[in-house]
Amino acid sequence: MLAKLSTRPAVRRSAGTGALALALLGAGLPVAAADRPQPDLTRFYRQKVTWTACKGSDVPKDLQCAKVTVPLDYVRPRTGTLDVALARYQATGKKQGSVLLNFGGPGGAGIPELAADGKEFMDLTNGYDVVTFDPRGVGRSSPVSCGEGSDEASQATDSAADLGHPQALLAQLRKAADECARHSGPVLPHIGTVNASRDLDVIRQALGDKKLNYLGFSYGTRLGAVYAAQFPHRVGRLALDGVDTLTEPLSEQGVAGAEGQQTALDDFLDWCTTDVACPFGRDRRAAEDQVTRLVRSLDANPVPTDSGGSFSGQDLVGAIGEALYSKQLWPPLERALASLVKDGDTRGVLNIAAGGAAPAGGTRSGNGALVDPQDVPADNLPAALMAINCADDPDRPDAAQIIKDLRNLRATYEQASPVFGHYRLTQLLMCYGRPKGTDFIRNEVKDVHSAKMLLVGTRGDPATPYRWTVETAARLGQSAVVLDNRGDGHTGYTSSKCVHRKVDDFLLYGSLPPSGSSCPADGTEGSGVTGSTD
Repeated sequence: MLAKLSTRPAVRRSAGTGALALALLGAGLPVAAADRPQPDLTRFYRQKVTWTACKGSDVPKDLQCAKVTVPLDYVRPRTGTLDVALARYQATGKKQGSVLLNFGGPGGAGIPELAADGKEFMDLTNGYDVVTFDPRGVGRSSPVSCGEGSDEASQATDSAADLGHPQALLAQLRKAADECARHSGPVLPHIGTVNASRDLDVIRQALGDKKLNYLGFSYGTRLGAVYAAQFPHRVGRLALDGVDTLTEPLSEQGVAGAEGQQTALDDFLDWCTTDVACPFGRDRRAAEDQVTRLVRSLDANPVPTDSGGSFSGQDLVGAIGEALYSKQLWPPLERALASLVKDGDTRGVLNIAAGGAAPAGGTRSGNGALVDPQDVPADNLPAALMAINCADDPDRPDAAQIIKDLRNLRATYEQASPVFGHYRLTQLLMCYGRPKGTDFIRNEVKDVHSAKMLLVGTRGDPATPYRWTVETAARLGQSAVVLDNRGDGHTGYTSSKCVHRKVDDFLLYGSLPPSGSSCPADGTEGSGVTGSTD
């Protein structure tokens, strides 16, 4: 799952492909690697987790923290290690093991998310320790940073529409990539989902679980699918909510993202135009035209902000995109747009863009992840997002091809969404200047022979389109069971009582809904026969 490059902590998805491509060696490997010499990972798999109270004045008193040591490089485990930070709420009922959570991103830190939003997962403590982690390169687990490279990348992508000096633009991006490598240290060549999946298996063993029970949101579904492909016989109960693509290149992901955001905007306008306070009136068709004209007008003539800067149409698109990740944000978005349209007041939309109006669960819902500022670089979230996405992407078109794509694909993107098309087009630049990523995910994560996995897709999801759920399920094969959530917003677990119950029933009791069953748009309890995977 992808986001526009930004220096803001706005989530929405490098190095060293050699290590990533070879990192499949070791326990639980694909058959093709079985004849290769295996590195000795015994000391990592013999760890036991030691839990202590989490530090920090605002941390819940019942949240415990720990760390697990993993090799920096799974091919050469003697060359260095890093510590992966963990947190948990202990089981209150009869414990049947642990369930691990990943809240998405990529680049979202799990520990502050669980600290802020733990109440959403307390039902799971009836049978599990509820555990989360900061993946390698993220949060408290050797965080990556781009330093001034974050500003370089943001400035370059913001000017992507002006291709009058394309070589200068690409030189700026290459400089930004070099800054990221300089500031991130030795973890950067070993970041990415393939190695994060290996870390997940070490964590599983250290927790004392024979199999992995897991709930992943958005990017976390990519991580769960990669784990299932690498360690199919260690899959316990895996639930994937807001399913990511495993195959599409950046160019196709951007189009899908624009289409998904346009669908979410259409749903918002359907709602807004039934309200007398809607700044676009009551005519639904006219409302969509007004939004498009407003964006283009602000791009042509940005308005000043209270901080002395300027607010453009693309800034507005970013703010609208943030709010569409959660239906809870529709009312504040309506009020913020009304203030902008009527009074030229940008404070409301700027607050939304910064995640200030977000409900709990920021990373999963696409807003600012809650990151402990101590020892974590301010730009860790966007830096990790780019690094992980690029480590997972094997395509590296040259400068000529990128410039050609920017020109040729503009019409395709604008057709996908007249509002979000240009905004998403800049994703084509994300990985320029970075080493080529692994092709393992695209080529090998398929036909998984594991225990059944539950895949939840939401029809009005602006970030992970429902068709990705269907496509990924088909790719994973008979192990995948699809739950169709007919609601709005990104992911369904915290917004739909029906999805919440069906996911909990699966994780706690092994009960699966029939594949293709659905939850209604209003999020109420759905009906239907459930089966058992056990």
